[in-house]
Amino acid sequence: MPPKRKLSQPGTVAEEPHGYEFFGPPGVLLISTVLPLFCYAVTFLCNDISGCPAPSLLHPSTFTLEKLKQEVGWQGFSSLINTKAVLGTLGYYFLSLALYAFLPAETPEGTELRSGGRLKYRFNAFNSAIFIAVILAAGTAVEGAEFLIWTFITDNFVPLLTTNILISFALATYVYIASFSVQHPKDPAKRELAAGGHTGNILYDWFIGRELNPRITFPVFGEVDIKSWMELRPGMLGWIILDFAFMMQQYRNFGRITDSILLITLSQTLYVLDALYMEPAILTTIDIISDGFGFMLSFGDLAWLPFTYSIQARYLAQHPVELGWTGVAAVFAVQASGYYIFRAVNNEKNRFRSNPNDPRVKHLKYMETAAGSKLLITGWWGTARHINYLGDWFMSWAYVLPTALAGYVIRSTAEHPITASSKDAIFFKNAYGKYVVPGEAKGWGMLFTYFFMLYFAILLVHRERRDEEKCRRKYGKDWERYCELVPYRIVPYIY
Repeated sequence: MPPKRKLSQPGTVAEEPHGYEFFGPPGVLLISTVLPLFCYAVTFLCNDISGCPAPSLLHPSTFTLEKLKQEVGWQGFSSLINTKAVLGTLGYYFLSLALYAFLPAETPEGTELRSGGRLKYRFNAFNSAIFIAVILAAGTAVEGAEFLIWTFITDNFVPLLTTNILISFALATYVYIASFSVQHPKDPAKRELAAGGHTGNILYDWFIGRELNPRITFPVFGEVDIKSWMELRPGMLGWIILDFAFMMQQYRNFGRITDSILLITLSQTLYVLDALYMEPAILTTIDIISDGFGFMLSFGDLAWLPFTYSIQARYLAQHPVELGWTGVAAVFAVQASGYYIFRAVNNEKNRFRSNPNDPRVKHLKYMETAAGSKLLITGWWGTARHINYLGDWFMSWAYVLPTALAGYVIRSTAEHPITASSKDAIFFKNAYGKYVVPGEAKGWGMLFTYFFMLYFAILLVHRERRDEEKCRRKYGKDWERYCELVPYRIVPYIY
């Protein structure tokens, strides 16, 4: 059963009833088990040894586990992690932490807590990213595609994935245990439990996040807000670093960098740098305002985001695709449209919340709620209640379209001599007699490279439903009135 409503006492914070999300404990158990396994599945089944997908998957009648192990390069469970990957990951985290502590930073206050007061944040993710980018650019200028960071990442991709998965489990467990020192409901240190994260069910609270804004104080580095720090680094920046590593791998493989991988990497870099530059904007997101920090966010930030969002660049590192000017222009148009909507919508919200008299938003109409909030009913937010997600989804198209009709097989001339039907074959630069060709895998690789677009649509709809429930809980009948004024959820006139 969902947790029952707790009656408020004089001087305490009244709490609204919260039901379970994700189908409660059974659902979060399934998610916590399946998603890490899924990360491994897409890594092994779309690989740089036999193809994408692994050839035996296309022949279920002759499929054997032993054959699949050979095709994916399985070397036993011990190969899933190594000391180099652990040290490299911890070194990257340490560098990110040092840059957070010592580079110049903004220190804005967050939104008001339910228990009163506001927390201060330290934001310099963009400066940190530029610092790291300069190091990577300098190394690449000196050593080219053989720069040790690039080769280290591609040589240890699976151990790096494992390391980050383990860190996400450990971090979720740490913040869960630490949350029991919160003096709920009004902590003198402004610590607070997430409204939906203290149901009493250990598994569910561990997954959803029991404490709203867990913080930790390190010697020398000072206090770190764990949730906001993990939100944009190291995983978000790690996503782009992985993209560049795969672009360098493509150059090592084929002696060139294609327009498709360049377009994907630049598009995703733009998205990430924009998020880092606008870092204070996360203070108005549901993640920061109401979600606790548990396994859902720790795994999503550290493992799921960088290692699954980079799959298109990883694919193109093994199967180069040339789009030509027409293809590039078409994809860029989709990307630009999505980015324009994304940025315009979020700028409108942030300007209205921070300064309603800003000339750019003061003409907008709004309705006031009994809770004291103002909800826009014209402008971008008057066209759909969660119009911001539409721009996000359009941008996801630009991340997958450059992989075209995806799918490839890696062959050797010794076993599969080049014939007239192999006109699409592309030879690896540093592997004698080894070439890649679409072959029978053509189209099947889209299950991997286009997954992001489908997943992102499901994610955004689910997030929109969560937003709706929280707004309905917060505004009551005012939200029903708002829905009448702004009837569409994400896509005007459609959904």
